[in-house]
Amino acid sequence: MVLGTATPSLAEDNPWQATLRLGTASPGGTYAVYGEGLARLISQELGVDTVPENTGGPYHNMALVHSGDVELGLTTLGPAREAWHGKSDVAPGVEMRNVRALFPMYQTPFQVITLADSGIEEISDLAGRRVGVGPMGGTCANYWPRFLEALGVEDVQYQYDGANQLADYVAVNLVDAFAFCAGLPIRAFQNLEARHDVHLFTFTEEEQARLVEAFPVAPFGIPAATYDSQTTTQHSVAFWNFAIGSKDLPEDLVYELMARVLEHPNLSEALHPAAADTRPEHLDRNTVMWFHPGAIRYYRDQGYAVDGDRIPPEAE
Repeated sequence: MVLGTATPSLAEDNPWQATLRLGTASPGGTYAVYGEGLARLISQELGVDTVPENTGGPYHNMALVHSGDVELGLTTLGPAREAWHGKSDVAPGVEMRNVRALFPMYQTPFQVITLADSGIEEISDLAGRRVGVGPMGGTCANYWPRFLEALGVEDVQYQYDGANQLADYVAVNLVDAFAFCAGLPIRAFQNLEARHDVHLFTFTEEEQARLVEAFPVAPFGIPAATYDSQTTTQHSVAFWNFAIGSKDLPEDLVYELMARVLEHPNLSEALHPAAADTRPEHLDRNTVMWFHPGAIRYYRDQGYAVDGDRIPPEAE
């Protein structure tokens, strides 16, 4: 399908608000890199000064967009589902229905990195170990403990912090392993690998199958050579990520934002290599939230059908 061409740059004639705030995540993860690139793209293309803000990640971003503390954010569909139905630990009982989905970003697979001489070779070896899992309230911090419990890995001592900090903790043996989840490649993993001999691993095929059965995740293969020291494809599981926005954003602004992102000729260079999956045909991966009316209009103009369950009340 050939996408329509966006109108010329609106940077010199911005009819909308002066500033947008974009919730990302902790430094060192893919959200921070992708979000910074997205903020630059919106600022340059639409003339709306867009400021990326480091946050606790997907759960936090759902709450921030819902409350109006930021206008845009990035989220993972697992945490988004919990927040949408009032089951988020960030705000228990609050159904975050002021949030609207915009466009698909990429899949977030789960992976572990350790020092090569740690003695940790596979998931079962994490029992009784100190394991970093990202910032408190993030997707990784919420789902790694659930995954390990489901796989019978016991007595894990969890450490919560930003991606860069936890990679540094691995380097100096303050934690034994760093179990994370982010779009590939993970910058913090790359930085640790550049300085030390490391071991990267995920799940066995049997463990992968058990997690797919027990959680709303899809099987995912992390390709060989994603990192210099990774020589084989690894079996993982993944959530899809979506950009989100406030329901109060102007429809025309969202429409133009969608066009400038999804029709950008070099999106992987502008945002992050994972943005190769930021394509409109993946809109059906959103089975959780209502789409913003501006996003719905864009998809329909490009010939894509939008599931009726994803249409918000204001667009009916």
